[in-house]
Amino acid sequence: MRLVLIGEGAVLAERIEDAPEIAREVAALNAAMYEKTGFEPPWVAYLAVVDGRTVGTCAFKSAPRDEEVEIAYFTFPDHEGKGLGTRMAGALIELARATAPGVKVTAQTLPAENASTRILRKLGFVRAGTGHDEEAGTTWVWRLD
Repeated sequence: MRLVLIGEGAVLAERIEDAPEIAREVAALNAAMYEKTGFEPPWVAYLAVVDGRTVGTCAFKSAPRDEEVEIAYFTFPDHEGKGLGTRMAGALIELARATAPGVKVTAQTLPAENASTRILRKLGFVRAGTGHDEEAGTTWVWRLD
């Protein structure tokens, strides 16, 4: 899996042939997010590419705060159920630890058992309580220390 950085203005760090429409939409949404959270590589968003195909997106929701950084990931519908969400989240964890070895990685999920909770448990996260997301409302908060 290769992560391609989504830059400011939705400019990709490298050209991706035949990127699906959803990839272009994701790039635009993340560029808008940078206006709120700032653009501080590597604490940004990425498209995930496997064998030349864009299969999903993953991101740090912002640069670390109080030695914590939150990750998010989304596998595009045509590629679900193939372990790609786990690979994207794992790649973000590796990047975070390589960049800031002491950082604690967190994530939020909807408050129900689902594919994302299975991914986080598989990677060693533990549920650490509840939180709130502007779009999703009440969430479960997960931590990997």
